[in-house]
Amino acid sequence: MRILHIINSLATGGAEKLILETIPRYNEEGVIADLLLLNGSSEPFLEVLKEMNCCKVFILGTGSPYNIQYIRKIIPYLGEYDLIHAHLFPSNYFLAIAKFLSRSKTPIVFTEHNTSNRRFRSKSLLFINKYIYRIYNKIICITEEVKKEVIRLVKVPSKDLTVINNGVDVVKYAEAEAMPRHLIDPRLMEQDFLILQVSSFREQKDQNTVIRSLKFLPDNVKILFAGEGPLRRECEDLVQNMNMEGRVFFLGNRNDIPQLLKTSDVNILSSHYEGLSLASIEGMAAGRPFLASNVPGLADIVSGYGIVFPQGDEEQLAHEIINLINNKRYYMIVSEKGQERASNYDLSTMIEEHIKLYKELMASPE
Repeated sequence: MRILHIINSLATGGAEKLILETIPRYNEEGVIADLLLLNGSSEPFLEVLKEMNCCKVFILGTGSPYNIQYIRKIIPYLGEYDLIHAHLFPSNYFLAIAKFLSRSKTPIVFTEHNTSNRRFRSKSLLFINKYIYRIYNKIICITEEVKKEVIRLVKVPSKDLTVINNGVDVVKYAEAEAMPRHLIDPRLMEQDFLILQVSSFREQKDQNTVIRSLKFLPDNVKILFAGEGPLRRECEDLVQNMNMEGRVFFLGNRNDIPQLLKTSDVNILSSHYEGLSLASIEGMAAGRPFLASNVPGLADIVSGYGIVFPQGDEEQLAHEIINLINNKRYYMIVSEKGQERASNYDLSTMIEEHIKLYKELMASPE
């Protein structure tokens, strides 16, 4: 079985990280899984994948992924693989149009990763979505909530959708070792209480609420942000305006996320929306209390196992953190329940379900 995954790039992000972790595992299961990038600019995830030497990586360009010339370049790959699996926009549009123009019989699959995105919020793109999605042999929705939104907004028949939860390498995060704090930043002390958010700096992720919570927290509470993105400068300006430069640390893109999650005291994700948050599963798998905004895609996973707080409510967030600082038994209970929850989202289960779906589609006439 020869499978090609196509995605915009391997820049930092949940879908990109999923590609990095799953492609080697597909190959371990006897599936030849390769990768096609619209933008093959050097990124940490891409360099790690290349070092593994586990797959072929095809690159269409090193600029904007929105180059419509890529549609023509995708067409030849439809004849070289048994199935092609797309992730994110515009990769999903380009693959669907390439199949339509070439009249290829190769099955194509798309994973919808979010309950909300620009395509769902834009009336013009939503109209186009209805045609694009119908070209796919199957749409994988990462949660039941995502499936409901696709049916509601895009009007895709339920029979063309399937729910396969994303997963993480739970063991890798559970068995990671904490690192000395001074190796993260020389200003960090052992007595500091560390809060870590792993996410890109985009509007969806709402790092500002986490920063503002420091107004209500003791001076030894410090925040670590791992990731990059267009809104990083805005967050840095907020930190400066609040005179919190010594309490917020911007770590950039990192390849040692499991170790960072173990080193922190609390892991957090303060998002406006999510699909199925891998960051929340990773944070819980690491054995630290996880705090999440009470929004779809996060509350579904974290509620009852970690701690949820009203989205954008920095004062309530601070209150929840203080409870964890002051009550060690409560801290341990939340940590243990989070690890129990994470075990339900092991990467191996996701890969098994993907391979089963691939085989079904390849065996069925279009």
